Amino acid sequence: MCCYLKLFKRLNKMGVLGFIGMGLVIGSFLTKNIKTLRIVNALGCVMFLAHGLMIGDLATIATNGGLLAINGYRLVA
Repeated sequence: MCCYLKLFKRLNKMGVLGFIGMGLVIGSFLTKNIKTLRIVNALGCVMFLAHGLMIGDLATIATNGGLLAINGYRLVA
């Protein structure tokens, strides 16, 4: 069995949230519209925030909570 398949089988809900967040944050920078970028990036921050809460990582929680607040502020300003 390929080592990647073994790794994929070991993923749990926390890891999946982290990978979804990673994909959304990276994908947000591929957009040309700043509003779309902020919305997609905010969704990625929500996923990383949930991931950080599940694993108890204060740095992840603080960083993505702050980025979520900035994206939210810029979307309504």
